[in-house]
Amino acid sequence: METLLVNAGTMAHMSSSEPLVGKILDSDYCYEPGYGIYVANGIIKRIASSDELLQEYSNAKIIDLQGKAVIPGLIDTHTHLIWAGDRSKEVVWKQNGKTYRQIQEMGGGISHTVNATNQASDEHLAELGLSRMRQALRHGTTHMEAKSGYGLSTESELRLLKVADSINMLEDMPTLDLTWLGAHSCPNNMSYKQYTEEIISEQLPAVISQGIARSADVFCEPGWFTIEQSEDILTESRNLGLDLRIHIDEFTDGGGGELASDLRVTTADHAHYTNIESRANMSCNNVNTGFLPATPYSMGSEYPPFKECLENNWKWSISTDFNPNCRTLSLPFVSSILVQRNDISPITALAACTVNSANTSPHPSGLNHGSIKEGSIANLNILNSENWEAWCLQPGISPFVATMVNGKMIFH
Repeated sequence: METLLVNAGTMAHMSSSEPLVGKILDSDYCYEPGYGIYVANGIIKRIASSDELLQEYSNAKIIDLQGKAVIPGLIDTHTHLIWAGDRSKEVVWKQNGKTYRQIQEMGGGISHTVNATNQASDEHLAELGLSRMRQALRHGTTHMEAKSGYGLSTESELRLLKVADSINMLEDMPTLDLTWLGAHSCPNNMSYKQYTEEIISEQLPAVISQGIARSADVFCEPGWFTIEQSEDILTESRNLGLDLRIHIDEFTDGGGGELASDLRVTTADHAHYTNIESRANMSCNNVNTGFLPATPYSMGSEYPPFKECLENNWKWSISTDFNPNCRTLSLPFVSSILVQRNDISPITALAACTVNSANTSPHPSGLNHGSIKEGSIANLNILNSENWEAWCLQPGISPFVATMVNGKMIFH
């Protein structure tokens, strides 16, 4: 139950009580080589020089890091974890100029995944989820938000939440924060108006009764759920005790930023084309902007204005958006997009998927995560380098040799 990590290389601890915004200096959030970390009962108890800790905790299990760098466990706050099927053929349709809406009408898109998911057994879906969690862990993720959304009926959405819950809190796995996304799209036999009424009158009460989901989410986009429908679903969800998340402005500025601001949701994700006034209002109302850089990478589109958020001191995070069209669970890869293609510093990218993400998705223990500080849950990563910056500069492979999850070291 006691572990002592000694002789660390550089350590990006990211210790902050608030999300980090604006210009972040390496010197404020990094330790020089030679520090150690004492862990007991899954919690970081002491951070000090290795020599000092070796004298105090000689009876602990000692792991010599031999100069390898350390960063916090990564937090992925936007994933579509549980689904079945394969939509790889859609890439050619995109290359031929088909839009997201046209692909849906051709039998692809969310409807295709819904059909495949509904045909899969619970056991198969659970194994898919576990396999994906192992991949995420291999790439340093210690906590994940996971959405339903590929059921689109009361029975199916409850099933997806139950499957996700069955693989949550397993030893040697990232912890999950579960979100109900019944309002992901519309069943083929219903209008959005009809489905919205069903969501509010039937599906939402059933989700509340089930007691698994912590948050509600809506795909608010022109052609999907309107501003008014999204507001109705989210308002009733909040009234029944759910935290609020929202997909907005992925394909165009559809007014989702103003709704996110008005409702003061926890995080407004995608936010690719949100106008600057709405971004400013979101910031004033403490709404996090959840950027998903792998999505425009997968779609071949331009990247959102990360630097605009930096220059205006707005709160933002990054996540993978793992889904059938964006099949990465590597936050180091997503961060390499920021650093190597968008001129964002490694420390800023790290803040965006650690301390900032922790602000939108709490650890189930109630303890701090997303930073290496005394009293936090012991989630951290050991790099294959003496320099912590290497965490986001190896996009083809995992940069980690080991990951500690809830105090247990897992060697990759």
